[in-house]
Amino acid sequence: MDFSFTDEQSMLRDTVASYLADHYDFDTRRTAIKSASGWRPEVWKAFAEELGILGAAFPEDLGGLGGGPIDNMVVMEEFGKALVVEPYLGTVVIGGGFLKHAAPAGAEEIIGKIIAGEVTIAFAYAEPQGRYNLANLVTTARKDGAGYILNGHKAVVIGAPWATHLIVTARTGGGQRDAGGVSVFLVDKTAGGVVTRDYPTVDGRRASEVFFENVSVPAEALIGAEGDALPLIEQVVDEAIAATCAEACGVLRRLHEGTLEYTKQRKQFGQPIASFQVLQHRMVDMFIQLEQAISMTYMAHIKLGEPAAERAKSLSAAKVQIGRACKFVGQNAIQLHGGMGMTDEMAIGHYFKRATLIEGEFGSVDHHLRRYETLSLDAAA
Repeated sequence: MDFSFTDEQSMLRDTVASYLADHYDFDTRRTAIKSASGWRPEVWKAFAEELGILGAAFPEDLGGLGGGPIDNMVVMEEFGKALVVEPYLGTVVIGGGFLKHAAPAGAEEIIGKIIAGEVTIAFAYAEPQGRYNLANLVTTARKDGAGYILNGHKAVVIGAPWATHLIVTARTGGGQRDAGGVSVFLVDKTAGGVVTRDYPTVDGRRASEVFFENVSVPAEALIGAEGDALPLIEQVVDEAIAATCAEACGVLRRLHEGTLEYTKQRKQFGQPIASFQVLQHRMVDMFIQLEQAISMTYMAHIKLGEPAAERAKSLSAAKVQIGRACKFVGQNAIQLHGGMGMTDEMAIGHYFKRATLIEGEFGSVDHHLRRYETLSLDAAA
């Protein structure tokens, strides 16, 4: 199978890598995440105006550059190498995914503002009791005239402190865990009744607990069909998993490269520890995990266009490999650096924290093993 990138995708990679090398070094990032805002809006504007990458994955008839998931993969891998915290995943991959697939009223205008860097989106889907079940919802959207009234609590909404809009999953019918009765809404974060409690995450990003207290939204806020949005949510989350896997590949590459460089410099018994055969074997195992993660990520992106069950199986298989690789490569990188690997001054600890959180994003290894098994048994039946 051919995994070659097009000239346009290679140019996109080079453009992003060059910009990040000049404007997103480790010390600059560390200063930014410790600031009051936790990010740099000027960098987001540069992504839109100087690089044009916020439109890379959107079709040309919506003002984009005509790319797709592979373009997101290229961008996210480079973002992983630099530990970029700006909300590309929530805004372009997830927000853009819902708007592209469902094409609700006003979608073209919102996408135009995303591409211009004027709109940022956070995905409010997780609830305290929900674990990884996308249908386990107690947040409700009650019909009120032509619109809806939202009530509920969403947990760990990544990027919400920076968002202008929230994409919210809510129950318009059915029981708490039913596949039917699930709907999706695009909510202006400044709407009355939206209350947030913001906090930093361990990997340097920002998140919020979001509370909806009788939030009134118009009928146009509904994305997709009322009560029948679960397949759409699963599709967009699978696309988000693929993009997160790509980011993980960038993180894993830096963990491996940083460890290899360190072991060439660190000496014991008068020689670099990289010369010790047992450590050479360990670093080869880390490299194998990295290469397997890259291959599974490529395959997952190729499978995004397959029927739902086949797509879901491929994404779960990729997420299992990514989760295992993040754990193995991350823990070994820290072990080979010793205690200093966890200090705030060393980049390796920051990459380890991001890798650790990626393990559980959109489903743990155990969750995706169960999902893969269920889908395989259903197919066999």
